[in-house]
Amino acid sequence: MGRESLWLAIGFIGQLAFTGRFVLQWLYSEYKKRSVIPVAFWYLSIIGSALLLAYAIYREDPVFIVGQSFGFIVYLRNLQLIAKYRDRENHELDKKD
Repeated sequence: MGRESLWLAIGFIGQLAFTGRFVLQWLYSEYKKRSVIPVAFWYLSIIGSALLLAYAIYREDPVFIVGQSFGFIVYLRNLQLIAKYRDRENHELDKKD
C-alpha cells in the first residue's frame, strides 16, 4: 500500500467512524423511544475526529484542520463532563452506604 493509499484509507476510516456515531445515536434513541446520546457516540467522535484531523493535516487543508480541531476539543470535553458526573454519582452512592 502506497503512502497516498494509506492516507486515503485513514480518511475513509475516520469518515466511517464519524458516520457510525450518527447511526449509533439514531438506533439507541429508537431503542429508548427518546433522543439520547450514548457515551460510545463521543468515543466514535474522538476516533473519527482524530483520524480526519490527521488526514486534513496530511492534505494541508486549513479549513478542515480548524474544523476537526474544534470538534476534537468538544468531544473530549463531553467525555470529561460525563466522567466527572459519574464520579459525583459514585461519590453520592458511597455516602449513602
